[in-house]
Amino acid sequence: MEQTIDCRGMACPLPVVNAKKASEELAAGDVLTVLVDNEVAVQNLQRFASHKGYVSTGEKKGETEYAVQITITGAEAAPKEEEIACHQDTRRKGMLVVLSASTMGTGDPKLGAALMKAFVFALTKQDQLPDTVLCYNGGASLTCEGSEVLEDLKLLESEGVTILTCGTCLDFYGLRDNVAVGGVTNMYEIVERMEAAGQIIRP
Repeated sequence: MEQTIDCRGMACPLPVVNAKKASEELAAGDVLTVLVDNEVAVQNLQRFASHKGYVSTGEKKGETEYAVQITITGAEAAPKEEEIACHQDTRRKGMLVVLSASTMGTGDPKLGAALMKAFVFALTKQDQLPDTVLCYNGGASLTCEGSEVLEDLKLLESEGVTILTCGTCLDFYGLRDNVAVGGVTNMYEIVERMEAAGQIIRP
């Protein structure tokens, strides 16, 4: 079976997210072709394929068009439902994501906000979800009404991820009444969770 999906014009990480979703519906030996319009997307798709154990090739089709062919192998054979549940629960333990700003990285604020939105969205698509997402300082606004990542944080919470926002930060920015996802925490608990974390991720 061969399937083609058109991801031209899509920003990172949507081409990979869509390829991952499509590949999960295919069987060993099937071929997935992903159309994209930049070399970075080609590289990201090939890294995704390599991570999954699939075989991939990239080909330039035109001035701004590329085709990435991903051949599904048996390396990612689906485990039984009970194995999925046990494995996922184990992989989540000890992973802590810290969002200390409303933007990602330093530089242009508009770009930083777009990067943070993409980061949180990509976080929801990972096989390994974190135990906890901590939001403090400028990151406190991410859990409040009007946040561009609010729906993705709600999705993470629905998957069992604990979302916590610093109460002191909310009070400082006048956002205490605007929290729309997760709970409110304090510095003592923030330190406790950081000390207990096996892995801390900071975008």
